[in-house]
Amino acid sequence: MLEGKALIEDTDMPVKMQIQAMACASQALDVYDVLDCKSIAAHIKKEFDKKYGGGWQCVVGSNFGCFFTHTKGTFIYFTLETLNFLIFKGASSPPSSPR
Repeated sequence: MLEGKALIEDTDMPVKMQIQAMACASQALDVYDVLDCKSIAAHIKKEFDKKYGGGWQCVVGSNFGCFFTHTKGTFIYFTLETLNFLIFKGASSPPSSPR
């Protein structure tokens, strides 16, 4: 396990959820090869969907950029080992207005 070695870059998650995110990433790195970012991300998404309800998204890699909208209190971006982790719950879209 690699807890304590993660570096949080940005977050608005409650501390308990932050700890869960980093522990889940650490567990995924224990199971999957560091180059298997797709399986690592799927593992984290599945765990967060199970624990906190559906709609979670996870991006894992060493070089990526993104722009997204998230539900307040559900975003974390951190580095662990050589990988960057972005975990967030997507925001619900407001209903579109009729034309």
